[in-house]
Amino acid sequence: VDNDRRDLDMNNKDVDAEKITRFIRMNELRLVTEYNPVTAIGVMQSSLQLHLLLITDKMSPKHPERMRRYRAAAELFKGKILFILVDSNLNSNERIVSFFKLKKSQLPALAIFHAPDEEQDVLTLDEVSVERVQDFCNRFLQ
Repeated sequence: VDNDRRDLDMNNKDVDAEKITRFIRMNELRLVTEYNPVTAIGVMQSSLQLHLLLITDKMSPKHPERMRRYRAAAELFKGKILFILVDSNLNSNERIVSFFKLKKSQLPALAIFHAPDEEQDVLTLDEVSVERVQDFCNRFLQ
């Protein structure tokens, strides 16, 4: 996951099939999955029902710093929320932007989506920060 190695302590006597399965599920996806036609199927079939999308322009000079902070926030919700990056410059992603009733002038934005009941919320941002992402996710979870 994101070039970071995670190990499960197999010497622990509490390790069972359920704990091994949980470890694999939590670490099988990247902290942030970029949405595109190839990853779309995996995103939709994910065991995580809560998706947080960062809809942003990947060509922006602010993009590397946004992604650093977004990944840091993703670490806090690993195994609970699937963090997704949506590049607003791709024509294939226009449908996603319109699904959340956003205009390009409102980006970057965070959009959270609960798949089973299609409940959603949107937060437009000037800047991505770990605290704002964390607060947004916690409010939605409550």
